[in-house]
Amino acid sequence: MKQDNLFSVEKETVADFSFDEAVADVFPDMLRRSIPGYENIIAMLGVLARCHVQDNTRVYDLGCSLGAATLSVHRQTRELSLQHICVDNSAAMIKRCASTLKRHMPAASVELICDDIQRIPIKNASVVLLNFTLQFLPKTTRLVLLKNIYKGLNSGGVLILSEKLLYDDAEVNQLFIQWHHEFKRANGYSDLEISQKRAAIENVLIPDTLNTHQTRLTEAGFSHVHQWFQAFNFSSLIAVKA
Repeated sequence: MKQDNLFSVEKETVADFSFDEAVADVFPDMLRRSIPGYENIIAMLGVLARCHVQDNTRVYDLGCSLGAATLSVHRQTRELSLQHICVDNSAAMIKRCASTLKRHMPAASVELICDDIQRIPIKNASVVLLNFTLQFLPKTTRLVLLKNIYKGLNSGGVLILSEKLLYDDAEVNQLFIQWHHEFKRANGYSDLEISQKRAAIENVLIPDTLNTHQTRLTEAGFSHVHQWFQAFNFSSLIAVKA
């Protein structure tokens, strides 16, 4: 695992964050040190999928990055006949994802697609994963995507959605940000790295409140929406189609 030091040297201008070759090269370390509870979320995605996946259906990983979520699901459901559809608009991520899944899931049915997840038709799905992905889409398109996912899910199927949260109360929101930054410091990031990463991502990652997520999922058609995990301002929800 290569160490993330992408923001360790002061930059004259901090460009908007992108999922390029440099980020893909250090992504596992970046996630581990930046998202509290990330390893738990990944592990539990497989457990939750096992509870809801249906044989002879598809599992979609939208915004798959390096394939950690797909691999977690496969480890818990390998006895079933499933087709894994992994989608990411970053060629660097898809390239590394293909290598990882080929090595760890050689006998599985896997299709990798380098494209915008909003362009992907969802069909015969029993599980759809959106793991820290929706927050990078324009807010005006988020409900459209969720409706598309809902339409393509089989009855009893689930969407598992992980996101960074925003809070309406400015003081509360700032407190959660402070805790998150302390988490990063505890994991070895310097104040310079934290500041520059925040500048890079603030116009790219636009979070929503928990209530906004819940309301939007209900509007998309899901009958049950449950928050099953939260660590600081990072959360994961499961939405069930009746």
